[in-house]
Amino acid sequence: MSPDPAPRVPPQRRHDAPRAAHRTYTLVGADGTARPSATPGTLGGQRRGGLYGRLDCPAALRAIARGHYVRGRVFFADEATAVAAGYRPCAVCLPERYARWKANQEGTPTP
Repeated sequence: MSPDPAPRVPPQRRHDAPRAAHRTYTLVGADGTARPSATPGTLGGQRRGGLYGRLDCPAALRAIARGHYVRGRVFFADEATAVAAGYRPCAVCLPERYARWKANQEGTPTP
């Protein structure tokens, strides 16, 4: 009797390739336009509300779980880009930054 042949391993098809290696992310640039990026954003935002915050923001995660917020969701490489694009900090996950932003909007000095 001959030994069992080695199992055949099918050639890797394109859709079997690891997605992370070929993933393209869409990030909003400082001018407000969306651009493809090889790296994911560090902050998320909402186009309609014009705000940005952490990717793990409890308020954003609640809205997403309810089926809202996803359509207008945007991502930024960093905070400077979000601010340059005209977005404001989230009051829930970035309360100190939000307080500074709010004080500047009202024209009151910030500490």
